[in-house]
Amino acid sequence: MNNHLIALNNFSRQQLQSLIVRAMVLKQESRNGKRQDQLVGRTIALVFDKPSTRTRVSFEAAMYGLGGQVIFIPTKETQLSRGEPLKDMARVLDRYVDAIVMRTHGQEIVEEVARYSKVPVINALTDLYHPCQILSDIMTVIESKGAPENLKIVWLGDGNNMANSWIEAASCMGFGLTLACPEGYGPDETVLEQAMKKAKKPITLLHDPVEAITNADVVNVDVWASMGQEDEQQKRLDIFKSFQLNKELLAKANPSAVVLHCLPAHREEEITEEVLEGAQCVAFDQAENKMHLHKAILESFVCRTKNK
Repeated sequence: MNNHLIALNNFSRQQLQSLIVRAMVLKQESRNGKRQDQLVGRTIALVFDKPSTRTRVSFEAAMYGLGGQVIFIPTKETQLSRGEPLKDMARVLDRYVDAIVMRTHGQEIVEEVARYSKVPVINALTDLYHPCQILSDIMTVIESKGAPENLKIVWLGDGNNMANSWIEAASCMGFGLTLACPEGYGPDETVLEQAMKKAKKPITLLHDPVEAITNADVVNVDVWASMGQEDEQQKRLDIFKSFQLNKELLAKANPSAVVLHCLPAHREEEITEEVLEGAQCVAFDQAENKMHLHKAILESFVCRTKNK
């Protein structure tokens, strides 16, 4: 397996599935009260350049839950804010910790740190990808609906980092994916083109949310303006309004369809309060699964590093 988790397209279907299966085992063990101490004596650094609730806490809870330790490092409080090269930081941190978990802006930042780090680098979100989140989302889909290759999975809204990682997951794991985005707000063109060439089942980009959601088994939504796009908020509210997941639009999906949202949600924007709090929504199961999936990732990657 690749030494770093930078993007999903670096992994095979079997490798991604093994992480999800392991997360399910760890989840059941945790619920049964089994002690998990695989990472006793190990330490990870969370190097975060963006605000976070679920990603930070789930990685910290996962590492502590496996017996390890966490150092949280906001980049604004490091020498990076004063111009230290990323390659210098990487070569210092890899002598202190057993893995580096990064949440930042450019994908190239994570890639550069990975080039110079001798310990695993894990992408906890960039503007291009959110790979760990999508694995926990797929885990939630499997728990709720079964194997994704047998389902109609739909993405509604902005073609953001979440959409890009869903596209990569579909191409790597062999399930179909339908995306509906307003014109001009689709996913990264290169990501989509490469995934379509690799995919075993269709990855389809539409502009009509009704057409996309019809007979869907899984409906995934996210905020319309991601971090750093706040100045576009009002403009996007007007452009995306027909993509709101409300009771009427959800009725076009299969009656047993489940709704995913990675949170935080902007109620009455991309999703209504009624749908978010409704019986079909599994967003909070999704949030819990981040911790279990992060345990599987940390166990897999950190256990490969030599003790310092």
